[in-house]
Amino acid sequence: MIRTLLVDDEPLARQGIRMRLEHEADFAVIGEAGDGPAAVKAITELTPDLVFLDVQMPGLSGFDVLEQVSGTCLPMVVFVTAHDAHALRAFDVHALDYLLKPFTEARFRETLGRVRRELAGTEDYPARRRLAAALDAVQATANPAAGPTPIRRFTVRDRDRIVLVPVGEIEAVMAAGNYVELVTRGGRHLLRQTMADIESQLDPEAFVRIHRSTIVRRVEIREIRPDPHGDADVVMVSGAVHRLSRAWRKRLLPGS
Repeated sequence: MIRTLLVDDEPLARQGIRMRLEHEADFAVIGEAGDGPAAVKAITELTPDLVFLDVQMPGLSGFDVLEQVSGTCLPMVVFVTAHDAHALRAFDVHALDYLLKPFTEARFRETLGRVRRELAGTEDYPARRRLAAALDAVQATANPAAGPTPIRRFTVRDRDRIVLVPVGEIEAVMAAGNYVELVTRGGRHLLRQTMADIESQLDPEAFVRIHRSTIVRRVEIREIRPDPHGDADVVMVSGAVHRLSRAWRKRLLPGS
């Protein structure tokens, strides 16, 4: 039996998960909590196998709750929230899954499948060990004086799930109205940020802005074709062609 704790400051959200789990013979809801401190108390006293954990709650966030209980009891964790801004950190601390409200029945059953597969492997739960190690790393680097950590991936919302796009797979970033488009060899992903925001998060040694609406990865550039007016076409390894404007020319070609 998978002993499950529900943690969310919205009673209806807890009720919705409880009702879904009532139809699962191998899950048993052993308790609920509506805020961060109550969640710490419930996890410590009940030692659940699994916690459906809200991120934003009164008192303590879901991440704070995990840090407080990590020394005594660390269950498997599925984060549940309406805010995709926390997704990257959720995966960085190795949560088993991340559900975006509102989620579908199919998406919920996918999560239950992950839980079952995790438990089927071994009694000491690899997910717990990964989570514990990640929390240790988070605590060890919590000092703001250490400076920002270079971004490794972007989180993109795709309906009821999160897609992780590694920075190392990005060929170009292009403006798309109120969004930017992350272009990879595997596809394109829309992200609601500005070009300036994206540029500030990327390593300038690896990426260069060549137009007000275009950033490209330097190593993916195959050739540059200047024209008589001072602009140029930047041809990528993939065959894609982007415009290099005169205003941004010196960033790519400092001596020109």
